Amino acid sequence: QVQLVESGGGMVQPGGSLRLSCAASGRIPSDYRMGWYRQAPGQVRLFVATTSADGISRYADSVKDRFTISEDSAKNAVYLQMNSLKDEDTAIYYCAAGRKDMRYWSPDYWGQGTQVTVSS
Repeated sequence: QVQLVESGGGMVQPGGSLRLSCAASGRIPSDYRMGWYRQAPGQVRLFVATTSADGISRYADSVKDRFTISEDSAKNAVYLQMNSLKDEDTAIYYCAAGRKDMRYWSPDYWGQGTQVTVSS
């Protein structure tokens, strides 16, 4: 059984930065990718970023050039560095793991989420 636990959320002013972490426990299959989604109040859960087998990370257009996803070599942790944060980045951020491309397919495993609030 895979468990994903996020940390690092909080409140930050517009233009600030936060780094989210996700620790995975249990055996994650070697062909699984890690990624992040977010869900703003009253909105559906949306894709944010994912690692990929070709080594090229993928991002939602709304966060491209501001957010960076990274993972450790053992694939037991994934991170999301968020810079130049905007009010519209406010959401619950979810760590995820799955075999298929997260841009198009729902992941197999989800974390419990961590709140990110961007406000002055």
